[in-house]
Amino acid sequence: MDNNGADDEKNIKIVVCGDGSSGKTSICSRFAKETFDKNYHQTMGLDFYSRRLTMPGDIHVLLQVWDIGGQSIASEMIDKYIAGAQAALIVYDVTNMRSFDNVQDWLQVVKRVTKNEEKPPHIALVGNKTDLEQKRVVTVEAHNTLAKKHDMMPMYVSAKTGDSVLMLFRQTVADLLKIVLSKADQEADIVVVEGEIQSDARGARRRVDHSQNSNVCNVM
Repeated sequence: MDNNGADDEKNIKIVVCGDGSSGKTSICSRFAKETFDKNYHQTMGLDFYSRRLTMPGDIHVLLQVWDIGGQSIASEMIDKYIAGAQAALIVYDVTNMRSFDNVQDWLQVVKRVTKNEEKPPHIALVGNKTDLEQKRVVTVEAHNTLAKKHDMMPMYVSAKTGDSVLMLFRQTVADLLKIVLSKADQEADIVVVEGEIQSDARGARRRVDHSQNSNVCNVM
């Protein structure tokens, strides 16, 4: 983690990986731009997102989020994408068992690339699409068992509704910086969708968003 001189802003690199169509880009877009695109667009190579957060204790953080395309697991560039990351979010679709089964492939890649780094990255297991609870095929028990086995932080989000997306990143930063989040901090991002069953939510081209605290860049 680097500090940005006078402002003492901490820079944190987070990689988001997992199978294609698991919702990685939607999570990143929801976090950085607070938007959701209903149309699926496959990430080719790598997308960059960033957003500034203010954590408890008036700690300022710039998150650099690297959205790695699902096909990149076999790319010779994968090592460069992951190297230097302080955290890795491994995303799967709770309605797609294959995406869950492939989590371990991504975990092996992350561990291989970072095995010689001074400090291993903080890793989270992220079950996405909790708004489709009625179509869930990956049980909460399976999710928690895998997370515990490999010492991953278990999280659930819905990129579509925004449920717990911000919390995912805030909790990741909090764990990295050893900050204890209050109950209010943990619950502030939970979204309730009426009429749908909800699970426990805690457990090259260039595109630029001109908002003050976030931006997006796509590298082909």
